[in-house]
Amino acid sequence: MKPDQRTRAVLTLIAAGALGVSLLTPSARAGAETVGPERAGARTVRPECPRGLSCDWVPAAYRQTGDPADKETYGNYDTADRPRANTVKFIVLHDTEVDYDTTLKMFQDPANETSAHYVVRSADGHVTQMVKNKDVAWQAGNWYVNTHSIGIEQEGVAAEGAKWYTDAMYRSTARLVRHLAAIHDIPLDRQHVLGHDGVPPTGATGTQNMHWDPGPYWDWNRFMALLGRPTVPSAPPSSRLVTVSADFAKNEQAFRDCEKGVDLPVQGSSAVPLRTEPSEDAPLFSDPGLHPDGAPGTDCAADWGSKISATQQAVVADRAPGWTAIWWYGQKAWLRTPAGTRVTTPTAGHVVRPGAGKSEVPVYGVAYPEMAEYPGDFTKPTAGTPLGYTIKAGQSYPGGGVAPTGYFYAPTIDSSQPYDHTYFRGAEKYVTVQIGHRTGFVKASDVDVVRVRS
Repeated sequence: MKPDQRTRAVLTLIAAGALGVSLLTPSARAGAETVGPERAGARTVRPECPRGLSCDWVPAAYRQTGDPADKETYGNYDTADRPRANTVKFIVLHDTEVDYDTTLKMFQDPANETSAHYVVRSADGHVTQMVKNKDVAWQAGNWYVNTHSIGIEQEGVAAEGAKWYTDAMYRSTARLVRHLAAIHDIPLDRQHVLGHDGVPPTGATGTQNMHWDPGPYWDWNRFMALLGRPTVPSAPPSSRLVTVSADFAKNEQAFRDCEKGVDLPVQGSSAVPLRTEPSEDAPLFSDPGLHPDGAPGTDCAADWGSKISATQQAVVADRAPGWTAIWWYGQKAWLRTPAGTRVTTPTAGHVVRPGAGKSEVPVYGVAYPEMAEYPGDFTKPTAGTPLGYTIKAGQSYPGGGVAPTGYFYAPTIDSSQPYDHTYFRGAEKYVTVQIGHRTGFVKASDVDVVRVRS
């Protein structure tokens, strides 16, 4: 989604009762015209899919939605020249919150101001590409992530459990992700293969408007295994770095759909609750960005700060009988790890910690250039501001992968403004960090990236 379109989209989602789940609006004009950069008589566009995968091309709309003189009001994506300009470094998995056919109609209606590169059908795993991978889909709710990612919508409703997430869907999505990751050199880990619930806000005030699909009933263990990255021990049992590996079927959890005010059935889940102390009676962990008033965390399915997902990594901060504490959003969070179970798996990998002499370092939701790095005659420079989280001395978090530094400026449909559709590169280096349920970015100059083997 483009920054200047966020307010309208959020209001639409509030009206639909879907805030926190998907960027899709609830209605689309049936039979909307299919319009994209490809016009009548243009060559047939072949979908960018791996060979043998059932896949077709249906272009998302790309046209103005108001006064013809207003080139800034249009949908549903931006043309670009990726990866030659801005690199693609992330893949974002969503669910649609509506059925497959309605999703396609939505993306064909420019008034919806939303899109994804691909849509995967539940019944048979059929894939429809709607935005070329070189272009920027409006899908993640974070402009930086949009410009550096490929978005995949999966037919389903997050609060309705795993019934939408079929074997055919898992296999098609995994095959597509492997293909895209190989082309764009994207690491197959959870700091780069994100759920929409793993995308950070662009600033501290945006946390409460972020989304939580594909939700706690997407089987991340199964999906990462299909990517060829199953969770297996790669370090001694004493390792400070662990991967959450709770078995989906055995990890039965009771969550609540707080948007509808109903308790969800107890069922298998990828999500493991986090508490403030090693006790079942302790309050659930409270994400300070989601609960700025300091209220305890909740069992709402949308309260991502109170839970960690299978295949996400964390650094051990403490241990108690039957419990493990991890560093989570700058604090200790406890998850239940009974003897004889494998809720966590010792893992070798890289962690991020404050550099020597630093008491804490800020975390960002974007990796934009510094203000001084833009041309002097560019009137709309954009720089990142810290989120409401810091990494304190003595803490460390999974991460360390290089995040591209750059800002893609694309305010109009026809590149009619100065510097329109320009990618501004920055010299400051950033690295990814799994600060909590959502990833973030830290300046490489602020931190040390350390290999953990034990």
